[in-house]
Amino acid sequence: MTKQAIGTALITGASSGIGKTYADRLARRGYDLVLVARDRERMEALAARLREETGVSVDIIQADLTDAADLRRVEARLAEDERIDLLINNAGASAGRGLEGTELEVLDSLIRLNVTAVTRLAAAVVPRFVAKGSGSIINIASVMALMPEAPSGVYSATKAYVLTYSQSMQAELGPKGLYVQAVLPAATRTEIWERAGRDINTIPGLMEVDELVDAALVGFDRRELVTIPPLHDAAQWEAFETARRAMLPGFREERAAPRYRS
Repeated sequence: MTKQAIGTALITGASSGIGKTYADRLARRGYDLVLVARDRERMEALAARLREETGVSVDIIQADLTDAADLRRVEARLAEDERIDLLINNAGASAGRGLEGTELEVLDSLIRLNVTAVTRLAAAVVPRFVAKGSGSIINIASVMALMPEAPSGVYSATKAYVLTYSQSMQAELGPKGLYVQAVLPAATRTEIWERAGRDINTIPGLMEVDELVDAALVGFDRRELVTIPPLHDAAQWEAFETARRAMLPGFREERAAPRYRS
């Protein structure tokens, strides 16, 4: 039996891991769902379970977001479906290695999924959200966005982009009624490790997916702009942001700093 939804969420990377858990949690909150991923069989099983257990409506879009045609199909759904009021940009991948030794095609695919798809999907839904003065976007970044020293090559750079893109969208579009949350997980027990060729049993400090998503949704409910579930000392992030903002006036100087003058 279906019931009146409180909203509709489109979730990318919804067949497993973080995306699948978001689907479960939001369905139990009363959201209808649009699931996007490559694995139709897994999405069908998830959709059937959620329909039975929660009564929500679940649609499925089988898509590879690194494929331009598939990406355009998802963009069209976001642009045209007036019911969708929450986008969760969760789909992502890791190369599993640093820059050295990683094939160019792997790097290109990583950028298309972690950067291009995130950018285009958010941009596709923004005009509709702005027109109605409301709508939410959750972008799954990573603590690696703050760790350029880590030997993760392009992955850290792509997640730094997601963080900055989220903050830029919120700064520009927040006054127009939009809410954009960047979520920064640390190592989480998902299939991303196996796909990147890493043995999950050798990775210390893995957070379980349920705990990660539940914490992220607490941040969502509080309308946090940046949510870092593994960071116990919130004052550290606040100090980081304060230091960053303190530099901003210095970027508007006409003359180079004295230390750069010969």
